[in-house]
Amino acid sequence: MPLYTNQKLKIYNTLSGEKENFNPIIEGAIGMYVCGPTVYSNVHLGNVRTFMSFDVIYRYLKHLDYKVRYVRNITDAGHLTDDGSVENDRFVKQSRLEKLEPMEVVQKYTVDFHKVLDHFNFLPPTIEPTATGHILEQIELTQKLINDGFAYVSQGSVYFDVLEYNKRGMNYGELNNRNVEELLSNTRDLDGQNEKKNPQDFALWKKASPAHIMRWNSPWGEGFPGWHLECTAMSTKYLGEKFDIHGGGMDLKFPHHECEIAQGKACNNTTPVNYWMHTNMLTMNGLRMSKSTGNYILPMELIEGGNQFFEKEFNANTVRFCFLQAHYRSVLDISNEAMIASEKGFIRLMEGIQLCNEITPSETSSVDITTWKQNCYDAMNDDFNTPILIANLFEGVRFVNVLNDKRETISAEDLAELKTTLETFTFEILGIKNEKASNNTTQKLEGVIEMLIEMRKTARDNKNWALSDEIRDKLLALNIQLKDGKDGTSYSF
Repeated sequence: MPLYTNQKLKIYNTLSGEKENFNPIIEGAIGMYVCGPTVYSNVHLGNVRTFMSFDVIYRYLKHLDYKVRYVRNITDAGHLTDDGSVENDRFVKQSRLEKLEPMEVVQKYTVDFHKVLDHFNFLPPTIEPTATGHILEQIELTQKLINDGFAYVSQGSVYFDVLEYNKRGMNYGELNNRNVEELLSNTRDLDGQNEKKNPQDFALWKKASPAHIMRWNSPWGEGFPGWHLECTAMSTKYLGEKFDIHGGGMDLKFPHHECEIAQGKACNNTTPVNYWMHTNMLTMNGLRMSKSTGNYILPMELIEGGNQFFEKEFNANTVRFCFLQAHYRSVLDISNEAMIASEKGFIRLMEGIQLCNEITPSETSSVDITTWKQNCYDAMNDDFNTPILIANLFEGVRFVNVLNDKRETISAEDLAELKTTLETFTFEILGIKNEKASNNTTQKLEGVIEMLIEMRKTARDNKNWALSDEIRDKLLALNIQLKDGKDGTSYSF
């Protein structure tokens, strides 16, 4: 029997503003679309946080025995910061800045994106379509919207008619709880507004100016697709007119996801997505991360060190552990202090899992593993609450410690369950990479520590207590704790 039949999952749906019982359209199968990166520059930490959240969600759904089709696109064309000037096309800007062809820019930063995600142990999506690979589908959708009266051609561009959409009983603004009048009052004065019937209308297809490098033929002349249309075309192609989960950062709620809903309803006369999920932002030292203010760091700069914000480098496992200590819908603030604390917590969790292998079972158990295991599931079933799950994993580590001290007993069956549950939720679901002693760097470090222990023993034999204490204290400052016992000196990280 599939595991999902015994685990009742709730998901916070941005559209309703409530946690809802999760019921997939097709039993046992899930379609999930997540808006991927716009590959005109290095992927930033905020992106990593969003994609990490959905990586954990994907992992947990698979763990529950769902068959998941996970689509995460690559935006490699048409991403205007507004519906106006070609000067706001991010690919054109970067192409000129780096003196590269636009598709060279795309390739360079797509490779960077995949390398960074590999460092953080992400599972690849099942499908990773590109916008440029689906131009034909976008043209067909645009033509359908024109034919059905939801879009109009103006000076070689095509726009979605928001007021016409609302006249037909639909509600542009439903995802963000905003009405058209409010949206109109907040509309900026942009290039291209004179082409529109209504300032809130958005581009489905833009006419390419002579300066625009990326262009394709269409029934309306040479141009390029609107950013919002790309995701509608790719999600419906691979997941159908209606699918289960659509995710992305909260910055995409408006206008991007609002426009996707409108396009989907207008094209197919049905709500395109059942559950909308949005991750919150990442801040650093209590401030929004921004290149313009200098409060900004790239993922690999955090891993490799040598930056102005953090006193040392932090491995990708520690960063991942830090990120997952905040719920995906909460603001996550990183700082030097937060990373140091996360590193200590991560080491404690790894020590507990390792120590679990050294426990000797008894005939009976005095600890309740069954309830603890279900608490781990309950945390993830409650809108993927990773911080509560981590708290439960530390409760499991507490079990390990009291068992190791022989203050409680555990049967062989329960011990196997404890070990499997700790490892499953840590490595399989949270996605922490299981880096065991095969790591050559770890082996070298252990050799150095053993040498220092031997030096300390010699100092103690010679009654050189000052040197003995200095070795112990300096190792402790590096989070390496020495433990003297009747069988000699051991250590732990």
